[in-house]
Amino acid sequence: MSKIIAIDGPSGAGKSSVSRLVGRRLGFLHVDSGALYRIMTWQALARGVDTSDPEAVAAFAPTVEVECRPVDGKVAYFVGGEEPGDRIRTAEINAHASEVATVKAVRDRITATLRGMAALGDLVVEGRDITTAVFPDTPARFYLTASAEARARRRRKEEVEKGIASASEEAVKESLLNRDRIDSTRRYAPLRKADGAMEIDSSDMTLDEVVEAVLAALPEGWREQH
Repeated sequence: MSKIIAIDGPSGAGKSSVSRLVGRRLGFLHVDSGALYRIMTWQALARGVDTSDPEAVAAFAPTVEVECRPVDGKVAYFVGGEEPGDRIRTAEINAHASEVATVKAVRDRITATLRGMAALGDLVVEGRDITTAVFPDTPARFYLTASAEARARRRRKEEVEKGIASASEEAVKESLLNRDRIDSTRRYAPLRKADGAMEIDSSDMTLDEVVEAVLAALPEGWREQH
C-alpha cells in the first residue's frame, strides 16, 4: 500500500517548495493538486466556458482529459500530449481558478484523479483539501500556514523568478486574501485545518526548517529513503 503525505494550506504558505523537498528526501513522488484545477480553468477559458456559471463548468468538466505519469520525481500532467507549463500560471488563470474549484463536479473529478495516483507509488500531495477530503485517513497530515505578508512576499518573489510577475506585492497580498476567503467559505471541501493534522506556521521559518519539521513528524519507518 502506498504511503501518502498530505499537505494543505493557503496560497503562498510554502506547500510546493516543502512538498518537492520532502519528496526528494524520501523518494516520494510530488503531486501538485492545484495544477489540476488550473488545467481545468485553462481549458474552460480556452473553450469559451463561462467560469462564473457553475452548471456550465460542471457540464464541461468531464470533457477534460489529463494524463498523469511520473517524471523526474513528480507526477507530471499532460493535455493533448504536452505539459501546460506556465500557461496555467498566468494572472488570468489566477483570477478564474477559485470559481472553477468551487464546482462540486470539478472537485469530484479531481479527487478521483488524485486518489488514483496512489497506484504510481508513495506520494507527497499538496493542496487545499488533501487532508480533509482526498486522503483523510493517512497518518501523515500537515497544515502549512504563514502570515499574509510572508505569503505575499514569497509569491511575488516566485513570480519574479519565473518572469511572470504582473502585480505589486500589495496586490499579490490582496489576491491571496481573496483566494483565502473563497477557499475557506466554499460549500464543498473548504480549506480548513483537518482534525489531527499537524499545523506548521512557517512565517519565521526557513524552508529547510519546515522540511525537517515535516520529516520529524512522520510515522516510524517513513523517513527511510527509497
